[in-house]
Order: sequence, then C-alpha cells, then structure tokens
Amino acid sequence: MSPEVVRGDHLDVAYRGTPVWRDANFGIGRGEFVAVIGPNGAGKTTLFRLLLGLVRPERGSLRVFGEEPRRGNPKIGYVPQTHVVDRETNVEAEQLVRLGFSGHRWRPNLTPRSWRAERATTDEALGAVGGLELAKKPLGAMSGGELQRIFLAEAIVAGPEMLLLDEPLANLDLRRARELVELVHGLVQARNVTTLLVAHDINPLIRCLDKVVYIANGRVATGPPAEVLTTRSLSQLYGVPVEVLRDSRGNLVIVGGEDSHPDPAA
Repeated sequence: MSPEVVRGDHLDVAYRGTPVWRDANFGIGRGEFVAVIGPNGAGKTTLFRLLLGLVRPERGSLRVFGEEPRRGNPKIGYVPQTHVVDRETNVEAEQLVRLGFSGHRWRPNLTPRSWRAERATTDEALGAVGGLELAKKPLGAMSGGELQRIFLAEAIVAGPEMLLLDEPLANLDLRRARELVELVHGLVQARNVTTLLVAHDINPLIRCLDKVVYIANGRVATGPPAEVLTTRSLSQLYGVPVEVLRDSRGNLVIVGGEDSHPDPAA
C-alpha cells in the first residue's frame, strides 16, 4: 500500500456555523487518483478547504503530509472551481503559468540563469498538459478546455505532491471531459502526484480511479469505486434504500437517497 498523505480520523466539520459532516474517517495514499463526489451542498469543496488549511475541523484529527493542514502549503497545487477570465485580457498562457513559481507576484529582477530555468520549467509544465502551442495565446481567446489545461499547468509548474481540482470538468462536453481526465490520469502516473478531483459526474472518471470519496447526508464513505458505489454501501450512507444501476451505455445511475439523480452528484 502507498504511504498515506492524507489521514482524517473522526472528523466533525462545519462551515460558517452549519454542520457539514460528522465522524468521517478516510485515508488517501501517495499517487492515488481520487474522485470526490456527492450531491450539491454535501461538502465536497469543504474537504478542499480543510486540506488547504482554510477551515478547521470541529472535532477529530486531520493530517496532510503528516502535519496539520496549513495555508500556502507548497506541496499542494490547487485549481479552484471558478476562474474569472476577462475576455479582453492580453495575458498569455505562459505568463500565467510562470506565476505558479512566485505566489502570483511578478519577479522582474531574475538573473539570466534563473530566467532560463523558470522558462524551461514553464515549458515543461505546458508540455505535460499538451499546451505548448498555447503558450503565446491570450487567455481571453481560449476555449474552456484550453483554459483548463493552462490552469492545470499553473498548478503543477512548481512540482506539487498533491493536486486539488475543483470541478474541472464543468462546462466541458463529454469528449473534452474524457480528454482532460486522461490527461490528469497521465500526470498522476508520470509524477506520482496524489490527485483529488471534485466531479459532478463520476462516469468520465470511473476507469481511471483508485478511490472514491462520497459525501452525502452528513457522512463520508471512502474506498475503491467497486466498494463505495454499490446499492448496499450507499443505502447505508443515506440511511434509506438506494439503488445503483447502469444505463444502456454502461453509465452509473443512482436512484433513491435524498434525490433520484442520473449520476452520483447531480
């Protein structure tokens, strides 16, 4: 088994005074590709806030790389759910990616050697996401899929050991979503970087995942998809009968629980 980089024990969590979940226990190993799913408002993004040190549990223990979570941990690369991109901006992709080195502050006084090293690492990050041809393209002229690649390059440019990706598949069509999943999966394997990805739909991810974190009804279930996404486990999680089915295309369909919905996170 891979060494654990995240360990939560008996966690009770609230956000802005509202209880989110209780008595959660989970572990995530190094190099695992993990989907974080569940109904809207269940607390998926709150999990990221915990790992980033922005929220503290009300009870229990949480360790990230063996320590309490802290803000600005350089071992964590983060792509938030919402990026505001002005369609009139002339900022180029490579300029944004370079900001991943310096905490979003420009560094105008680099030595020639430092500049070359930074440029080479920027090109490497862009190449890893298939974005070298986008290096000089303004962000405002990019499609949603292209922007996601550039945001991912910005997150990996400093060599993090963990990636937190919040809804990167939102607003992408099925083909683009599958392409991005394959890209992320390749990075997980090539760099052995632990990756947690919040998703609305499990289906584009299911073939690549090592683990699922399913948050619903104030509880958290964790394990391989074949163990978590079952009628029995989700019925126990919700406390009411739930059925896990497959449609004619082989996609998972969850019926019951708090709602009936066509995927585990609608």
